[in-house]
Amino acid sequence: MSQVAQVAAVAASRGAPISLAGVGKVYPMRRGRSVEAVRDVGLDIAPGEFLALLGPSGCGKSTLLRMMASLEEPTSGTVTVDGAPPRELAARHRLGVAFQDNALLPWSSVYHNLALPFRVAHRPVDRARIAELIELVGLKGFEDARPRQLSGGMRQRVSIARSIMLEPDLLLLDEPFGALDAVTRRRLNAELQRIWMADPVTTVLVTHDVEEALLLADRVVVLSPRPGRISKIVTVPFDRPRALDVTRSARFHAMVDELTAELDALTGGVDSDE
Repeated sequence: MSQVAQVAAVAASRGAPISLAGVGKVYPMRRGRSVEAVRDVGLDIAPGEFLALLGPSGCGKSTLLRMMASLEEPTSGTVTVDGAPPRELAARHRLGVAFQDNALLPWSSVYHNLALPFRVAHRPVDRARIAELIELVGLKGFEDARPRQLSGGMRQRVSIARSIMLEPDLLLLDEPFGALDAVTRRRLNAELQRIWMADPVTTVLVTHDVEEALLLADRVVVLSPRPGRISKIVTVPFDRPRALDVTRSARFHAMVDELTAELDALTGGVDSDE
């Protein structure tokens, strides 16, 4: 069996399906005003699928992700994960989240930051699992380092390792590399793909970066400016594993141009405000 076929076989048996039906979110403001973040979003995500949410700032990408994470409730419509509200998955510690702000405990070592999910879930710390993920994310030898002793890219690798520590059924990534320089970001895109291929769990990535979305995802969902609605869904045709060489292909550049043109058309060529 080829590596691509192996990934497909594993993906079919891992991860939770997600369903969004008529999802809307309105935030009340002062003096009776409100802001409509997203409107009438319908989307089904298959078990083991890697999906990217792409769109201008303020289009509701992070709002949708937060609803999948049970950190927000929809004003209208429903969000279900494996047929149940996301809070049920979160209560079972089967949901992993990594944000742009790595949210590491600054006083704790890499090892103890990675042990945190076990303690939060009131489970015995699995030293072998921690060692396995430290190896997987390329941080062997840094077990005792504090976050301030690590580069930004290394801190994000710790954050991603922590998010998958308990082998979640759903992994949610909100601009995990957004604060990094372009060279580091491209390198960590390759790292994330390698980590995901080792255990292809259902994953949703929020990003502004068209190339990042095409390099990592199975499908790319483009959202309109606020209120966010689905404007376009693109299936990514490139086989895995995707080497960075794919980004230099004519087909990749054509898809970048297609998605960039869609974003330009939605925003009038100017990214909207948060």
